[in-house]
Amino acid sequence: MHGYGLLHLVLDLLGTFAFALNGALTATRVARLDIVGVLALAMVTALGGGVLRDVLAGALPPATFSDWRYLAVAVAGGMVTFLIWRHLERYTTLITVFDAAGLSLFAVTGATTALEYHIGAPQAVLLGVVTGVGGGTLRDVLVSRLPTVLYADLYAIPALLGAGITVACARTGVYGVPAALGAAVACFTLRMIGAHYGLNAPGPRRSGRGPAGSGDSSRDSAS
Repeated sequence: MHGYGLLHLVLDLLGTFAFALNGALTATRVARLDIVGVLALAMVTALGGGVLRDVLAGALPPATFSDWRYLAVAVAGGMVTFLIWRHLERYTTLITVFDAAGLSLFAVTGATTALEYHIGAPQAVLLGVVTGVGGGTLRDVLVSRLPTVLYADLYAIPALLGAGITVACARTGVYGVPAALGAAVACFTLRMIGAHYGLNAPGPRRSGRGPAGSGDSSRDSAS
C-alpha cells in the first residue's frame, strides 16, 4: 500500500476505530458480553474486513499482522467503549453511526487497495464493498444475528456508491483527500438516510396469500 501512502493509512485506521466502537457497542448493548467478549467482537468487527481485503488483493501479509497500529486501534476502541458504555447507552443511534462510518471509510480503502494491486475497476468496486461489509457480517454471525448486509436499510448500496466514486476519481487522475472524503461522505450520508427513513432496496414481490388480513403484496428488505 504505497501509492496512496498516508491518506490510505489514516482512512484505514479511522475505519478500524469506528468499527471497533461499533463492535464493542454491539457486544455490550445487544449481546451483553464480558470484557473478553467485548474486545473480541471489537477486533473482529474492526479488522475482519481489512484482512479479507488484503487476502483477496494479494496484499500479504495483511496490514493487521504487519502493522501494530491496526491491532492497537481496534483494542483501544473496544476498551474505550467497555469503560464508558453506560454513558453511551443513552445515544441509541451510535451503533448505526459508527457502523456507517466504518462502512464508508473501508469502502474507500478497499477500492484503493485493489487499484494499487492492479485489479480492474469493476473488481476494485466489488472489493470496496466486500471490505466495507466484511467486518459487520462477521460481527453479526458471532452474535447469532442475520447479517445486516442481507436485510438492512441500504447497506451494501452505499458501499457500492463510495467505492464507485473512489475508483472513478482514481481512474480519472483526481483522487486525493477531497475525493476520498467526498466518497466516504456520500456513502455515509446514503447509509444514514436509509437507516433514518427505513429505505430498502427492492425485494421479491409476494403473492399475498397467507393469514387473513395479509392480502397485500409486500417487499422483503434487502441491500
